[in-house]
Amino acid sequence: MYSRRLQSSRLGTLNPVFHKREKAEDNVVLTAGMIKQARASGVLNLSGKALSTVPDKVFAINETDPSELSYDINRKSTEEAWWDQVPLTNLDLSSNSLTTVSPQIIKLEDLTILSLHNNNLTSLPNEIGELIKLTRINLSRNKLNDLPDKLCSLPNLRILNLSHNSFEELPPAISDIHMLEQLDVSNNNLKSLPCGIGFLTKLIELKLSYNHLKELPSDITQMWCLQKLDLTHNDLLFLPEDIGLMRKLEFIYLQHNDMRSLPDFESCEELQELYAANNYLKKIPEKFCETQRHLKILDLADNQITVIPDEIGLLHSLTRLNVANNNISKLPYSLAKLGHLVNLQVEGNPIKTIRREILQCGTTRILKTLRDRSISDQAEADTNVLNVQKPNTKYDETVFPDRFKMRKTHSLFATMQNLDDVPAEVLDVAKEENVTMIDLSKNVLQSLPESLLKVNDCLTELVVAKNFLKSVPSFISQFTRLAHINLSNNQLSVLPEEFGVLNTLREVNFCNNHFKSIPNCLYNLPNLEIILMGSNRIQMIDATPQGLGGLKRLATLDLSNNDISHVPPILGNLQNITSLDLIGNSFRQPRHQILAKGTASIMSYLRDRITPETSN
Repeated sequence: MYSRRLQSSRLGTLNPVFHKREKAEDNVVLTAGMIKQARASGVLNLSGKALSTVPDKVFAINETDPSELSYDINRKSTEEAWWDQVPLTNLDLSSNSLTTVSPQIIKLEDLTILSLHNNNLTSLPNEIGELIKLTRINLSRNKLNDLPDKLCSLPNLRILNLSHNSFEELPPAISDIHMLEQLDVSNNNLKSLPCGIGFLTKLIELKLSYNHLKELPSDITQMWCLQKLDLTHNDLLFLPEDIGLMRKLEFIYLQHNDMRSLPDFESCEELQELYAANNYLKKIPEKFCETQRHLKILDLADNQITVIPDEIGLLHSLTRLNVANNNISKLPYSLAKLGHLVNLQVEGNPIKTIRREILQCGTTRILKTLRDRSISDQAEADTNVLNVQKPNTKYDETVFPDRFKMRKTHSLFATMQNLDDVPAEVLDVAKEENVTMIDLSKNVLQSLPESLLKVNDCLTELVVAKNFLKSVPSFISQFTRLAHINLSNNQLSVLPEEFGVLNTLREVNFCNNHFKSIPNCLYNLPNLEIILMGSNRIQMIDATPQGLGGLKRLATLDLSNNDISHVPPILGNLQNITSLDLIGNSFRQPRHQILAKGTASIMSYLRDRITPETSN
């Protein structure tokens, strides 16, 4: 009996595991060692200490004990003196059970970072607004529904995290935090944003996900510095029409809303990633495709889109397109022109123009199918054009520039004039005016006009792109000053051996032709700096000294969208390469992750794999 009473008495003096923390218990948590370390570093970490109140000594940590003011001659050199103390600048009270913060926090006037996330805070003292050096406050995962007015006047606050709280509205005064760069109010109960929020003109990142927003205030477009906007999981029906004013916007997240249409995002020229899956979108705006030169990722899955416009081919930087689970029945040929597209997701659509087994093979096979069909259809269309259109060969000043224009610009431009030849008298004038550049693109030329020989000793640039050339004549060798030649978008499959004597050539463009290999004659041009042969049918790369390896000045090589199955490691020996594009081929190594990192990573990857066997 006595032992039971003794045991009961002892248990009565112990605190149970789950009990309300007393102030004395919280004060004990802050030890002398922690205070010493905080005074030396300016950082105090009390995260995860089960605190229900802030220990009193925290607020006095910058104060010096009077007993320390006298100098002790016997003090060990390793002991820190009061004059070595630094003020507290970083206070972490996260992951505790705090319900409030004492107004005494005003004593920590040097604080720049305050972490109070993962607590049970329902309010904050006004005195926080007196800590004018604060640059970052984390108040996420609490029970806050309002902010003290003075907090919104902090002059140096850059980052404010209010996510996972109970805000139903933001105080209008939040627009007074003029230096704010990052604001996170995700996972609250916001139904609207206060007017005037557009005054946060230095804001770079704004997170509003998981709220109940139905529209955005019109002045939000005044956030001219905003780069990242997250609006996922709201009830938005539309975006402001003038959202294009946010010219620096790079990332926008719109998934899981109720949007019926997308704005053109005109003037948002820096946009790189747009996510708008799980909405009710019915079309992709043509004007949007025309203006987004830098867009890399476009996610429009789980909408009601029926047509992908041909203008999608204008998104030249696109690497990922997700249109899965829509109502699309046909893929446009223009998708095959996207040289950087490596991830195309089209599953869940009623596509009837491409067999299911091809769709299941993935991006490379789909794009190759579209490219092959495009070439076939284009050849048929070209034949029809030649049969229907009447060529224009007569000298006409409305077609050819007059003598004065040639003299002023030293150029002859005659594009989109349905020409199948160039009158000799025009080139006589061009020779007299010392024309150095001729552009005959977008005509119906089936061969290079022999009359061009009249300017063979002065011509430095020749453009005959988008015609119907099937061969290059041997007299091309007589253009002894030619430095740039563009014969892209024709039907060429070979070049004459005479092409290899053009020692002045620095740039050749044979993109979108029918070449199955890089012509050997190009390897004889020692001054070549740029070779563009994307979108052909090239199957192999000769990087030996007799091939590309012999072109010591080569800086740009575009072999994208071909049928290359192997990249020889010795390609990495080309020392002057600054731009190498191999995307859209069938090889497995280097992987896309390497290709996406750019030329330097590709070349490094190749060089690391050079062995005595591969160097031959």
